[in-house]
Amino acid sequence: MRKIKRLLLFLLLIGIAAGGYYGYAFYQFAEDIQHPNVVDHRQEPGETKAAELPVWDGKERVNILLMGVDRRGMKNSGLPRSDSMMLVSVDPVTKRYDLFSILRDTYVKIPGHGSSRINSAIVEGGPELAMQTVSQLTGLSVDRYVITDFEGFKHLIDAVGGVEIDVEKDMRYRDPTDKGAYDIHLKKGYQRLDGTKALQYVRFRHDATSDYTRTERQRKLMSALASQMKSGTTLLQLPSILKQVTPYVQTNISSMDMIKLAGLGLSLDTSSPGQYQLPPMGAFRESHRAGSVLIPDVQKVQQFVEKALLPPEKTEQPPAASSPEKKSDTPA
Repeated sequence: MRKIKRLLLFLLLIGIAAGGYYGYAFYQFAEDIQHPNVVDHRQEPGETKAAELPVWDGKERVNILLMGVDRRGMKNSGLPRSDSMMLVSVDPVTKRYDLFSILRDTYVKIPGHGSSRINSAIVEGGPELAMQTVSQLTGLSVDRYVITDFEGFKHLIDAVGGVEIDVEKDMRYRDPTDKGAYDIHLKKGYQRLDGTKALQYVRFRHDATSDYTRTERQRKLMSALASQMKSGTTLLQLPSILKQVTPYVQTNISSMDMIKLAGLGLSLDTSSPGQYQLPPMGAFRESHRAGSVLIPDVQKVQQFVEKALLPPEKTEQPPAASSPEKKSDTPA
């Protein structure tokens, strides 16, 4: 009996130690990515104190703007136009999340800066203006953001051991910049993509429907990644993952909220997230007055978003926006 008690005590101590370790890792990660305006690859993790892992107790939707930026060729510390924009909307009550890809050629009013493509908002006023512009388009309150670049994306995928994706076709593209470092060479079929290959997959848009199918692939990969992050193997590697991606991520999410959201994320239903394109088909018109752009009907966009976020029992979900059948020779 004494030996059993000692064994139970030992297991309890191991559990407490493990909990503290993961709590500390979350807290350190959250502290390390509180940078002002620039994705800094040289940032070293700082020292923090361990904290308990609190629970997200809010009932309102959490809307987070994810922005991928292309920093190639930049010699200053500013932010380039966002290469991709995705809005993640999480319902803490139903444990459901929805992904909205925002087409970068969407021509909108940028508060205080006239009208332009939505991906230029981050250049004009940083992530804060980008969030304000997206809020204005979608009708949602967007006050959280996460930014990463090509290298950060690759490190994230490599840190989780790659991501399994069914590549729908052979993909080939010769990138004239960076001496072929970002060329695209993918074979059709179900496979595990490392960071380099995953970046190729989400960047490819040499399709008949260009950016429409590119954003579909981005949502597809994000969903696969979300499911994989809930797997047992990945959870055991979480502290290492957080340490590896810290230098490549910028966010305004507070330390405590980052920890709470991490816990919320582990409870989400990742089996069938809502996946949509903004603006959806039928809610924009094409124009060439400022280059080839999409002029959205903001009212229709907001109605689409509102319907998409209704609980399933109240209405049928709107169909995922289909891609128009038009020819394009736009490169990746």
